[in-house]
Amino acid sequence: MFVDEVKIKVEAGNGGNGCTAFRREKFVELGGPYGGNGGHGADIIFKVDQGLHTLLDLRYQKKIKGANGENGRGKNQHGKGAEPLVIKVPQGTVVTDLDTGLIIADLSHKDQEELIAKGGRGGRGNTAFKTQTNTAPNFSENGEEGEHKNLKVEVKLLADVGLVGLPSVGKSTIISCVSKSKPKIAAYHFTTLNPNLGVVKASNGRSFVMADLPGLIEGASLGEGLGDKFLKHIERTRVIAHVIDMSGSELRNPYDDYVLINKELSDFNPKLLEKPQIVVANKMDIAGAKEHLEEFKKKVPNVCIYEVSAALNQGLQPVVDKLADMLDEIPINPLYDDSQIESHVLYKFKKEEPYTITRDDDGTWVISGEEVEKLFKMTKFSSEEAEYRFAKKLSRMGIDDKLRELGAVEGDEVRILDFYFSFKD
Repeated sequence: MFVDEVKIKVEAGNGGNGCTAFRREKFVELGGPYGGNGGHGADIIFKVDQGLHTLLDLRYQKKIKGANGENGRGKNQHGKGAEPLVIKVPQGTVVTDLDTGLIIADLSHKDQEELIAKGGRGGRGNTAFKTQTNTAPNFSENGEEGEHKNLKVEVKLLADVGLVGLPSVGKSTIISCVSKSKPKIAAYHFTTLNPNLGVVKASNGRSFVMADLPGLIEGASLGEGLGDKFLKHIERTRVIAHVIDMSGSELRNPYDDYVLINKELSDFNPKLLEKPQIVVANKMDIAGAKEHLEEFKKKVPNVCIYEVSAALNQGLQPVVDKLADMLDEIPINPLYDDSQIESHVLYKFKKEEPYTITRDDDGTWVISGEEVEKLFKMTKFSSEEAEYRFAKKLSRMGIDDKLRELGAVEGDEVRILDFYFSFKD
């Protein structure tokens, strides 16, 4: 089964908790802190496996979760970090964050690996907090949460040439003649339900990959028929071979077919029309094809047209050699250029405010923000010393001053996530 798009949730592993411990040895007075750090949570990594051609393995996995790091222990024993969770995907896989719309990774190279979700760092044990002024800290940290992401994972086929056209124009027959690909061929529309890839051999020992893409219809870019499900596979191709039934055997005008398909390509992605394109005039063995071709050439004078009969396997070798010549001159460009990647990076790592303060209808002050919430989650409220350290960090962030500025008075309730405490002026 060919599966080219899935939506999944990934959760990297949480860091292990730090340990609060002290040395307990005979004849050693006030032995000092002895708690180790927690281990790092598992990263989630996607890696290209050239033996895969589909996302079937991910189809039934709604959630992928990495292992948590081990907790720290006494005697300064650090918890073991979790091994990265490596998910194998086909070459040509694109990973998009559904919450932000950002492209996280474009895995288009052999053995390429990309970090998709980062595991949380381990919490520090109380040994790590020892200072000259606090030689026996009685607190430690919880581990940091791993990243949680909702993803769209899709395969965009790696092919040099894409065959496009309306249903039943002969695309499958052409690829079966010029390669060893054996797609299903029958005398009805939408025979091809999945893209087919074939390695095509041209003259002078050259070869390239051709993709037979399922038939498009009017409104395909909006989801009609097989919809835009397969239009994305054209994005990586370097040349588009537009196959047209020049005989009009489906009672359609060849020129209208040409205009319709180009419109659907443009509506899906205007850059597709910037790709070099040739026209493969198929079914030239049928009566009326010559007349239609003459009329077509008058309306489209500047397009390279090749006359073929795929059913009789005639005229296909010149097409193959022409495509190989074109590919020799066209550089291989990445699907997403540097300007796109740069804008994503700048947006992704834009400096955000460390916190925001709002007020609920019941008068509770609500403090939110990634930095504040992370501090809260990693604080172990198991000792007065830990609570004091947490309050001191909030004060250093300017939260106390901001609350006073907004009108908070002593005794007002303040909330961070689900934790309530009273404001003290």
